[in-house]
Amino acid sequence: MPTDARGELLDGRFDYREQKDGRVVVSWYGRPVTTLAGRDAQKFLARVQGLADHDAQLLMARVTGNFKRGNERR
Repeated sequence: MPTDARGELLDGRFDYREQKDGRVVVSWYGRPVTTLAGRDAQKFLARVQGLADHDAQLLMARVTGNFKRGNERR
């Protein structure tokens, strides 16, 4: 698994929420970034179970992909 060389994921910026219909919403600072459904959602939930917080952050960062393009507002 890749590492967080700059230590940016230590603040817990990513979070996920499983919905009743089986979809998983991954959010960044409380804002939804991506939604996983079906087999992708099941695979994500199986992988995130039992991971340490930092490893879960790395997994969520990978799942969201490169969504930041420099036009985000703070």
